[in-house]
Amino acid sequence: MLCGPDAALAFAAMPIRLLPPQLIDQIAAGEVVERPASVVKELVENSLDAGAARIEVEVEQGGQRLIRVRDDGVGISGAELPLAVSRHATSKIGSLEDLERVATLGFRGEALPSIASVSHLSLQSRIAGEEHGWRIDLDGGAGDDPRPGPHPVGTTVTVRDLFYNTPARRKFLRTERTELGHVDRLVRRLALSRFSAGFRLVSNHRPVLDLPPAIDDGARLKRIAEVCGSAFAEQSLVMAHTASGLGLSGWLGLPTFSRSQPDLQYFFINGRMIRDRLVTHALKQAYRDVLFHGRHPAYVLFLEMDPALVDVNAHPTKHEVRFRDGRSIHGFLTHAVEGALAETRAGAAAPSAPVAVAPAAPVSGGPDAPGAWRPRQSAMPLGRGGAVAEAFGQLAGGGSPAAAPASDEPDADTPPLGYALAQLRGIYILAQNRAGLVIVDAHAAHERITYERMKEQFDAGGIRRQPLLVPMSLRVSSGEAELAEEHAREFGRLGFEIQRRGPDALVIREVPSVLADGDVESLVRDVLSDLRETGQSHRIEGRIHELLATMACHGSIRANRRLTVPEMNTLLRDMEATERSGQCNHGRPTWTQLSLDELDRLFLRGQ
Repeated sequence: MLCGPDAALAFAAMPIRLLPPQLIDQIAAGEVVERPASVVKELVENSLDAGAARIEVEVEQGGQRLIRVRDDGVGISGAELPLAVSRHATSKIGSLEDLERVATLGFRGEALPSIASVSHLSLQSRIAGEEHGWRIDLDGGAGDDPRPGPHPVGTTVTVRDLFYNTPARRKFLRTERTELGHVDRLVRRLALSRFSAGFRLVSNHRPVLDLPPAIDDGARLKRIAEVCGSAFAEQSLVMAHTASGLGLSGWLGLPTFSRSQPDLQYFFINGRMIRDRLVTHALKQAYRDVLFHGRHPAYVLFLEMDPALVDVNAHPTKHEVRFRDGRSIHGFLTHAVEGALAETRAGAAAPSAPVAVAPAAPVSGGPDAPGAWRPRQSAMPLGRGGAVAEAFGQLAGGGSPAAAPASDEPDADTPPLGYALAQLRGIYILAQNRAGLVIVDAHAAHERITYERMKEQFDAGGIRRQPLLVPMSLRVSSGEAELAEEHAREFGRLGFEIQRRGPDALVIREVPSVLADGDVESLVRDVLSDLRETGQSHRIEGRIHELLATMACHGSIRANRRLTVPEMNTLLRDMEATERSGQCNHGRPTWTQLSLDELDRLFLRGQ
């Protein structure tokens, strides 16, 4: 076997020749068909493009032996069946203008012939108005003429013995369980992209997934719960934001529902599921102020935009896209998600309330029920807490602490977090609101309040600069030097004075005073890397905010500090008025709610 330079010379001596059509199709199949899940993706997307309201996917042996996709879409006429399995034949585009504004999931006309070249494929279809359906069979890409046969309106594609004629590709397939897992995750992801369609997955004649069409808000939330888990549905907020011709909507996992892996992140552009580095970076930046380092957010988001502003023909699998103006998209996503998360104030209504499955039932044993337990509002002997009271007074703007009502039971004017009852172990505040019992981590809540106030004060006062006694020289690439020169004003706004000295050299003369003792060189290099990749960077603000968060943590009340009831009520009111107060600076929850119904169940009341 020749290798190295000898092999190169041998290939160079071979004559140039046209490849056989079957080999061309198999090469194309290698770009599109990686495993059974790839086949399912292409076939289901064709079904969605055909307007199917119900799609059934059936597999055997993880898809290696059999893949069958049935739909009730518009179907294909008998005369067009041979074209449907021909390369570069499609009804979805017809000109360059169509390619630049692709609104369908498929458009290349490569999927069916590529799949047929590495399998035994059968295509059955019928359109409305025809007396019967038509069928065409292909073996490794070669097939006979269509023939009539019974079939309802819609299309069925059956793929058998995938990669039977390409054993090298077949050897790379994993176990049946692994391949089925890929198919299952794919179908679930596709089900999130089109709520109007129903999806069913069957493996080895056993149902795996059955999702009816989700027409209303309740059904959509139910599908979210079935695909992403009930915990995500319960701990997510619904968002919708539009600006500059862009629209972003969907579900954002609360910061307290973070993940150790980015395994619950679904993003769709005009109904197309994508995995894009720019999008991922923008959403990560939006969560940067509310998550532990190393944790990942969860979300299901849909971006609607002009198809002409995004190129979906950037990769054979169509998972990656190219934006005409990536910087504006990055900024829009970051701003929209940051704004939605900022509204997660403590005591706010349940995040998923706008898409509730059903109207909330009356709470058993609620505040208006006969014999319901009604704790009395009273001052508990918990110590003086003079120093803490002073701190809270400053935090609240110098006003007097919020007082509890004279009445002993909650009413319509009761604040969301209610009024304090007592303090447990000098750590937790117990409060009563209309729903029941509120438990607050005093340190975590005070930490977030202090942090947000410090950020406001810092932004209002501007960033203080500290000149360097000895300017710092920095060697960079010519491209990075141009970026630094181009964004000099932005660096200046953040407290840096950076000048270009030569084609590949920078000089740092001033830095933010709060970062003077940090690793300035690494920070600047990281910022330049972000600018090169996404056109913008939040690293400097992030580093400043990290320092402010540390200061806020050390300056907040500690455990075992006894608070008076007025002091606790002041903290509750500040929580209700502070952005992101549902979690502390590290992503931990600051409060939780126990309803009277939950308390009744704990004590077996009414059972």
